[in-house]
Amino acid sequence: MTDNRIEILKDILLDLHNGATPESVQARFDKHFKGVSALEISMMEHELMLADTGITFEDVMSLCNVHANLFKGAISEVEVPDAEQEGHPVYVFKQENLALRSAMLRIRRILENVAKPENNEFKDDLLKGLRHQVALLGQFDNHYVRKEKLFFPIIERYGHDAPPKVMWGVDDDIRALFKRFKLQIDRFPEAGIEEVAHHFEQFAKEFEEMIFKEEAILLMILLETFTQDDWLAIAAESDTYGYAIIKPTTTWLPYRESFEKSSADSDDVKDVSNVQVIETSEGTFTITFTPKEKNLQVDRHTQQAFGNGYLSVDQANLILNHLPLEITFVNKEDIFQYYNDSVPAEEMIFKRTPSQIGRHVELCHPPKILDKVKKIFQLLRTGQKDKITMWFKSESLGKFVHVTYAAIHDEQGDFQGVLEYVQDIQDFFELDGDVMREIR
Repeated sequence: MTDNRIEILKDILLDLHNGATPESVQARFDKHFKGVSALEISMMEHELMLADTGITFEDVMSLCNVHANLFKGAISEVEVPDAEQEGHPVYVFKQENLALRSAMLRIRRILENVAKPENNEFKDDLLKGLRHQVALLGQFDNHYVRKEKLFFPIIERYGHDAPPKVMWGVDDDIRALFKRFKLQIDRFPEAGIEEVAHHFEQFAKEFEEMIFKEEAILLMILLETFTQDDWLAIAAESDTYGYAIIKPTTTWLPYRESFEKSSADSDDVKDVSNVQVIETSEGTFTITFTPKEKNLQVDRHTQQAFGNGYLSVDQANLILNHLPLEITFVNKEDIFQYYNDSVPAEEMIFKRTPSQIGRHVELCHPPKILDKVKKIFQLLRTGQKDKITMWFKSESLGKFVHVTYAAIHDEQGDFQGVLEYVQDIQDFFELDGDVMREIR
């Protein structure tokens, strides 16, 4: 991969940005590239947004479909046998896309049949089948959330922050198109079947393009970049966010090379690190010893001075996990450093997973609310606000949620980070009377 190839790719996209047609740049692309690595696409997008060209991630997002089409048939493949095994996150991801494609085909077929006058007597059954397939297709949101919450944090740690930023924005556009399509179904027959079909095709066009970008671009970057441990972490945390239509029935367990000597080898091979040979005037002495292991673990059970009393590390952890709040701490460098386990991950209001630890807070949020997040942290960091609160009714949870962002300062008054705590306050709305002291 040379800087020259990256520059050519950048020039092609800049021409597209400035109004050139895909056909006018296709010949130049074919001339310079027999096969293009997905990593080059990532680097190109990254440089486009960082270079002094005036191009923003919104511009790259608007070109996303155009340059994705340009790369069709030219993406170089990456051979990773693990990815073809059942239960591997890539295998599951592709199987979901197959199932989602099938749901879309069935929706098209049903819409075509509803539009035929001879099928009027079956219209109720057809509409029932349509709504069922739309509900299945709507599970694509689990697919997208898993991608955004598990794939994106890791790829950003490897320096590829452009593809996640662009793709997350397009994901949100696709979600909006699906919501509009569902609204037309709810309005049927006031909204004619032609109108319903029109909104479906608007969604389908962008959705099918995203499938291509996921499989031909995103997954290629991940397969070239991620380690086996990265994929294992994703597989372990995927259940938290759910799946689209299909669910893995097999746990992926990759083959691991063992570097430990077996008992059969121990008779033939001596561990010289535990043997010391000393030569003296009286002869040679061999001393066998076992080095003492360094204890780098913190003593979790000893009481420590803690605030106005004493707690062990384990006790402090238990207390934090038993608070009726979801707590998140972002340090003064804007790095997501900690969250508590007050409820299982599947029941969290704002879902958190270990792979998000160490991630920049701005990269933990979708682009559409990034400006609001930046504003909150600016107000807290500069001391304009000590605390910011908000609340909302969660449609998915059917409950009211209260969120607080608080600036954390040390004893000298220096800013050390932001504490976010989230609370389910639905029970507060259901209080009856002025007082309740009885034990139930």
